[in-house]
Amino acid sequence: MQESSTNIAVRGQLVCANEQEAAAVLFNLPEHTRLTRAEPGCLKFTVTQSADLLVFEVEERFRDQEAFDAHQARLRGTTWWEATQKIHRSYEVTEE
Repeated sequence: MQESSTNIAVRGQLVCANEQEAAAVLFNLPEHTRLTRAEPGCLKFTVTQSADLLVFEVEERFRDQEAFDAHQARLRGTTWWEATQKIHRSYEVTEE
């Protein structure tokens, strides 16, 4: 019998300290979104600016832990990571 995979879900916020950080998110987000959605195992990836223009709502879903780990590894050294690594992230990662 084949084992079913457990999806990995990420929900939370990217909280910018100022308008410059928010501008960096907005500038780099389209390419980051395109690359993430193209990853094997990415089932959902959305980042939307909230009513508070310094806060972005994040929702991600990956097929399994391996796909999520590959996503995390790919991020390091990317333009997105360089531009946003110091921005506060408040995420909850769960298995579903």
